[in-house]
Amino acid sequence: MEPHLRLITGSIDRVFTGRQPWQIVAITTTTVLSAVWLCQVLFQDESLYSRAKKKVFKLARLIPQVRRRVEEEIEKINDGFVKDISQKGAYYTELPGDGLTPEAIIAKVDEYLELGHYRWKEGYISGAVYYYNPELIKLVTSVYGKASYTNPLHPDVFPGVCKMEAEVVRMTATLFQGGASACGTMTTGGTESIMMACKAYRDYARENRGVTTPNMVLPVTAHTGFDKAAQYLNIFSKVVPVDPVTTAVDIRAMERAINRNTVMLVGSAPNFPYGTMDDIEAIAALGRKYNIPVHVDACLGGFLIVFMKRAGYPVPPFDFSVPGVTSISADTHKYGYTPKGSSVVLYSEKKYRHHQYTVTTDWPGGVYGSPTVNGSRAGGIIAATWATMINFGLDGYVEATKRIIDTTRYIEQQLRAIKNIFIFGTPATSVIGIGSKDFDIFLLGGELNSLGWNLNSLQFPSGIHICVTYMHTENGVAQKFVEDVRSKVALIMQNPTKPVEGKMAIYGIAQSLPDRALIGDFTRCFIDSMYYTPIDKKATK
Repeated sequence: MEPHLRLITGSIDRVFTGRQPWQIVAITTTTVLSAVWLCQVLFQDESLYSRAKKKVFKLARLIPQVRRRVEEEIEKINDGFVKDISQKGAYYTELPGDGLTPEAIIAKVDEYLELGHYRWKEGYISGAVYYYNPELIKLVTSVYGKASYTNPLHPDVFPGVCKMEAEVVRMTATLFQGGASACGTMTTGGTESIMMACKAYRDYARENRGVTTPNMVLPVTAHTGFDKAAQYLNIFSKVVPVDPVTTAVDIRAMERAINRNTVMLVGSAPNFPYGTMDDIEAIAALGRKYNIPVHVDACLGGFLIVFMKRAGYPVPPFDFSVPGVTSISADTHKYGYTPKGSSVVLYSEKKYRHHQYTVTTDWPGGVYGSPTVNGSRAGGIIAATWATMINFGLDGYVEATKRIIDTTRYIEQQLRAIKNIFIFGTPATSVIGIGSKDFDIFLLGGELNSLGWNLNSLQFPSGIHICVTYMHTENGVAQKFVEDVRSKVALIMQNPTKPVEGKMAIYGIAQSLPDRALIGDFTRCFIDSMYYTPIDKKATK
């Protein structure tokens, strides 16, 4: 050790020999600051390559010719979105002088709800509407009306709504095999449930482990709601690959991504793109090994997977029965068949839920505490969710689940028999991802769209998927879908190299563009178009 130390000190002495004190101070300071800067540049969660690529594209946009071309393309895309949306009739851009009568309002509502051409009531869309029953709508409309002015922010004024929320949470926790210590809250949807879990674990790690630069490790197939949470909460997402065959997360890659700043691990049951399920037991084992909380995202299929065993379809362990699983998100407004705007986030212990809360103790308006993002919350949605669950009951959910899984397995079996297409992995619940090695799969998406079907498009790799709902269990719907896929695949194979046209071509182009910021600009144009009124058109002139 001493020879090495003398070698280092000798080298330093030679560097500073004959120098003035101010030079020694300047060299030392510059060296230390340069070393700190270099460490900050090199040792970040985001790779140096990724950051360099973003910087190059950002600098390229400063070149006048490049900037003009980008602006022209964005304007062209924006005009296309606006053209599609602006054909949908007249707009209210000012309050009417006299309020409309109830009859006129209902007529307008009916008119607006008729906009759009997809036959969703007949099961021609993937997901989106999971159940449609006029009798249930009548019930929840009545319940929502009774509770429409309630707000659980005021528990002393509306204790009954708070009781309903507590019961929804407890019933859901019981379904996911949560014990007496299991707890949670309702939220407005899956994204908020995910965001609340991320906040809870970020704050828990900061308080208990002193983590100030948090990251979470999750599969590339995890829902994009985690990315939104990361942006809101300043958590870095360490995305790991999935097995190309099973599409389940690569457990070894997940373990390699864990470091001292990891605040949570994520698994999907199932994931959105392919409907396949990650190995929750293996992820939970990593959580136990490294003492890191594990979140299971069951937003999409949670209210199927909890009933599948009772419906005769065994599933691998995924819930609180797995040691190491500390939270679960599940959407009641999907396969719980409740009105849109309701979800549940659950925790194995209250110590995690406490970090989900926002508490302010020194506000002049009084001590303020809130369990979720919103302060005021719609008591009507809570009541309607409670009413739907009580109305269905255990047997009703099991029966609905059996019909949906039966239908999904039928469609999967039939599609696997069609040449020139393949199924991604093994669907765990109700989502079937479709790809092709013989033609651009977006050709099939476009052809099915021309028949009225609305499927979800996937990227990296290209694919489409159908999310089977109760609507698809109606007589003849699944058979019609399979027949349409079979006939369109045969048609495409007559000219499999035909280029994709129309809106479906956008997905192919989007994948090929290396500058992902440009895709972000296109997406912002699309979101802008949803808020279009004629006033916007005048403002751009």
